[in-house]
Amino acid sequence: MGIFKRIIFSLLALVSCMLNAQELPPIENFSPIDYNAGNQNWAISQTNNKYIYIANNSGLLEFNGAKWNLYPSPNSTILRSVKVIDNLIYTGCYMEFGYWEKDDLGSLKYHSLVNKLQQPLIEDEQFWNILKFDDWVLFQSLNRIYIYNKNEESFKVFEANTNRAEIFKVGNSIYYQKINEGIFKIENGKSVLVSNHTILQKNVVVGIFSQDKKTLVLTETGEFYYLQNKQLVRWKITADEDLASVSVYSSLQLKDGSFALGTISNGIIHLDKNGNLIRKINQEKGLNNNTILSLFEDNDQNLWLGLDNGVSIINLKSPFSIYNDIKGTLGAVYASKVFNNYLYIGTNQGLFYKEINSPNNFKIIDNTRGQVWCLKEIDAKLFLGHNNGTYVITKNKATQIADFPGTWQIKKLNNQENLLIQGNYNGLSILEKKNNKWSFRNKIEGFDISSRFFEFNANDEVIVNHEYKGIFKLKINSGFTKLIEQKSEPSKGGGSSLIKYNDTLLYISNNGVFKYNNKQKDFIKEPYLTSFLFGENDHIKGSVVADYDTHKLWGFTNKNIIYLAQGKFNNTPQAVKIPLPTTLRSGIGITGFENVLHLEDELYLLGLSNGYTIINLNKFIKNDYQIAINSIEKETLKGTKERVLLTKSTEFKSNENNLNFSFSVPEFDKYTEANYQYKLSGLYNDWSSWSNEADVSLKNLPFGDYTFKVRAKVGNILSNNEATYTFKIARPWYISNFMIAIYALCFIGFLFLTHLIYRYYFNKQKAQLIEKKQQEFALAQLESEKVIMKLKNDKLQHKIESKTRELSSSTMNIIKKNEILNTIKNELANFKEDKSIKPVIKLINKNLNNNDDWETFQEAFNNADRDFLQKIKQLHPILTPNDLRLCAYLRMNLSSKEIAPLLNISSRSVEIKRYRLRKKMELLHEESLVEYILKV
Repeated sequence: MGIFKRIIFSLLALVSCMLNAQELPPIENFSPIDYNAGNQNWAISQTNNKYIYIANNSGLLEFNGAKWNLYPSPNSTILRSVKVIDNLIYTGCYMEFGYWEKDDLGSLKYHSLVNKLQQPLIEDEQFWNILKFDDWVLFQSLNRIYIYNKNEESFKVFEANTNRAEIFKVGNSIYYQKINEGIFKIENGKSVLVSNHTILQKNVVVGIFSQDKKTLVLTETGEFYYLQNKQLVRWKITADEDLASVSVYSSLQLKDGSFALGTISNGIIHLDKNGNLIRKINQEKGLNNNTILSLFEDNDQNLWLGLDNGVSIINLKSPFSIYNDIKGTLGAVYASKVFNNYLYIGTNQGLFYKEINSPNNFKIIDNTRGQVWCLKEIDAKLFLGHNNGTYVITKNKATQIADFPGTWQIKKLNNQENLLIQGNYNGLSILEKKNNKWSFRNKIEGFDISSRFFEFNANDEVIVNHEYKGIFKLKINSGFTKLIEQKSEPSKGGGSSLIKYNDTLLYISNNGVFKYNNKQKDFIKEPYLTSFLFGENDHIKGSVVADYDTHKLWGFTNKNIIYLAQGKFNNTPQAVKIPLPTTLRSGIGITGFENVLHLEDELYLLGLSNGYTIINLNKFIKNDYQIAINSIEKETLKGTKERVLLTKSTEFKSNENNLNFSFSVPEFDKYTEANYQYKLSGLYNDWSSWSNEADVSLKNLPFGDYTFKVRAKVGNILSNNEATYTFKIARPWYISNFMIAIYALCFIGFLFLTHLIYRYYFNKQKAQLIEKKQQEFALAQLESEKVIMKLKNDKLQHKIESKTRELSSSTMNIIKKNEILNTIKNELANFKEDKSIKPVIKLINKNLNNNDDWETFQEAFNNADRDFLQKIKQLHPILTPNDLRLCAYLRMNLSSKEIAPLLNISSRSVEIKRYRLRKKMELLHEESLVEYILKV
């Protein structure tokens, strides 16, 4: 029992170490989430501009290479069939068929053909197949074939009950199958039986092809038969065993004569034109699903698969063939070699092998598990550099010849047939051949630095490059046992490597390529190789690989795989770029450990982090690419979007100044990336940066005339054309011609109004200035008059004062005169007896009562106070002249004592007069008579 268990365990271990080594073309998958529609895809077709159309559960799918668009079926049912004919897209679904036509907005519009039928459809009829034949379009259901004449727009109907709606065009004949009856074809508008062979009655036919001028029939059981004289002859092929257990649902004969068979639950089977198996591809090998509902070969010979869950594209003509280690058994590839008709793959898991060009699986070689660093063929021996040491490989056996760990590289020593030098983790070591067997001899003493990169210069010095520690120039003794002399210099940049190319020693780092100069004994920068490997914004990443078989120098950048090859007609190297950006070549090359192997002719194997890829340089062809604007949407500030015409220039309203452009290049190669560049003449005269975005939004465009231009770069190839669209953004209403005229009139009116206002203002200012000047003049006059008046007043005042003085003087004179006369009179009164005195007294009394004095006083008083006597008389008409005289004396503010002489009465009499005068004036008791008189 224990032996049996060990046998079982050994078998399981062997199976686990066997890998399916079939290299497959690139496969690109689209899930229902990617295209935002139903799972199942029933038919595929393509227009002349390479757009792809797919009949999907949710409707008609359109793919332009950049974006998917979905057009729901006309009656919201599952779309079962699609066929592009003369740029019209014919489709069929439940109880409906017709065609779609692209309008000037870039959208598809549906036109039904059912309404042209003369007879009704059968209940629950679905249209599974559409075929073009000359001027006719054939729509097939499970019950009938409807033949539509495009010129006459008429129908002819054939009854054709079948289990699978398949209709086939072979040469100039149309074939179809009827249930339990056999194969028929349409001739002269009639259905003609071709063969009612038992096989054709009992089996569903899924394909009828032409091969070697013979009709070849394929059944759903995977059996091929030649149809000859109504008989079937089995076509026995090497792939019969592979087809024995599958159920074929769809089939297609490709342009190269090979056959693609879509199965139920077994993926796709690809046979060559002779029936040999080329490849099997299923979900495990990269498809989205194992059930293939439809097959289509596009204009670029890509094979499209309509799956039960999604869409897959197989790039059959791609230069790349991929071995994808999905399960991770093989691991990251660090080295590869073809030796004695075996392909050896060294990975981080060990060393694997298989026969070259064999569909057999990879097997691991015992004792090699672990990290493989190099595979080197020297003198018809295959050496393996391993983490554990060095091995010699003989077919599927590995013999360890050195246990000195970490063998990076192995090289021949100059003029030493029996010695090899190794670069190890801890320096350099020597292998020696004795009795035709290789073994470890010694480590070179005195140098312990990791030596992954080392080469010999013209002086037989060993040049060792360490990425971080720098460059070491070593002189080793003749016995290769110890170091004699060591010179070192610092690193010239990160990511460095050291190789020999065309007998020239090259040092490559991220700062450029340096060539060893034997005279200067130093590395000098090499401009041509630097420009080749370090293009603008596209520097190499990791190590540069030299292929000594074909004299090619390989490097890897962010955008390309590049190689330098010798010129065909001269010695000048020619640079070639293979467009394969890192975003698409996931896993190609482990950074710093890139490896390239020449297989044969122009086939090269590149190690990946999860397998490897084979590049066929002969398959790289320069394609022509056309870019097209697919749709243009205008958008208002409110966010409302509306498509616009693509066929002519458009003038947009000022509030429709947000435009969205969608464009694409219909390229479906997985490893080809399209980038786009645009410019908007009229606003920006420079091209934008390259971007893989297939649309652009132009926001808030000012009014004016514009030309939008867009071009594409597919890989490194510019598109043949520039797609252009000319449009105009109208002026806003507030700066339209009409409004500009209004503004001009308003401006003129404003100028006129401003003129009037300024004129009015200046006139007003002038009037005000004149008025001001007049006021100033009047004021000056008033000032002058005031001065004159003042002078006059002063003069009058002086005159009044003079008069007053005269009056005062006169009054005083009268007072004095009267006093004197009274004195004299009083003195003469003592001489009353003397009669001679009487005349004198009489004369004195006469002078005392002289009215002339009063008149003189009155005249002087009126000169000094002209209106007083008149005013006081008006106020008090009852006053007598004597009262007025008393008032005049009081006006002069004379006291009673002073008034008495003037009136020739006593002071007491004056007081009496004053009292009487108060009564006449009716003054109050507390009111002063003098003050009242002074106020008048």
